[in-house]
Amino acid sequence: MEITAPLQNRLRQGNHPALLWVQPTYQYQGQRLTAAEAAEKGLKRKAPPVIRLEQIREITEFLGRPPLEAPRNVVVVEEAQTMAEAAANALLKTLEEPGQATLILIAPTPESVLPTLVSRCQRIPFYRLDAQSLAVILTQTGHQEILQNQAVLSIAAGSAGSAIASYEQLQVIPPELLEDLKKVPKSYRNALELAKKIDKDLDTEAQLWLIDYLQQFYWQQWHQPSIINQLEQARKHLLAYAQPRLVWECLLLSVYQKSNSISPNHR
Repeated sequence: MEITAPLQNRLRQGNHPALLWVQPTYQYQGQRLTAAEAAEKGLKRKAPPVIRLEQIREITEFLGRPPLEAPRNVVVVEEAQTMAEAAANALLKTLEEPGQATLILIAPTPESVLPTLVSRCQRIPFYRLDAQSLAVILTQTGHQEILQNQAVLSIAAGSAGSAIASYEQLQVIPPELLEDLKKVPKSYRNALELAKKIDKDLDTEAQLWLIDYLQQFYWQQWHQPSIINQLEQARKHLLAYAQPRLVWECLLLSVYQKSNSISPNHR
């Protein structure tokens, strides 16, 4: 199919009649909002966005009609790993019998998606850019300052888009809070105060990103696997809807208790 300029514009805008782009959403006052829409409204999100069962039903409805301006319908499911089991099971039949359609599931790794979904898909890996290519893209797009932040580059894992998104998220974190978290807590009280501030100032999405950042930063500074593992456990607890303040209290108190095993030069 030849893609004309008007169709290319509609594809970029996400409103091509043969394309459905599905993103994780929040539920707010009877509406489903993407992360960008929630941010525009200034909502403090208490849980990460997910792909919902209703969205899978909308995919089924979308594919139930013939393509309008293309030989095939295309559905892209972004962050497919956020699908709950009920939503994933509802998608199985569509993956088995897609008809005149192509479904693309985007996820960080095959292991992050239910095996029943992976078994019905063809894996197409997207490899990371090398450091030089990444530097060229960030410089050409006016984001060369990111190249000075090794933790952000590590989170990005060779993706220019992820690097830019992470750097933008970094700007949301209060600078004084970030500086305090880069050091071992000074006392039990200090650890509890930091946990309280994180819970008060940051929504869950920002807290999850902060865990990624601290994993990279702490590893570069201290090379302590136990602390990295504790951060990973904290992430799992947040994703399981545990009380964020309690999660951070347990984490920071543990970091303080283990501080004696960290070289004084790194404190």
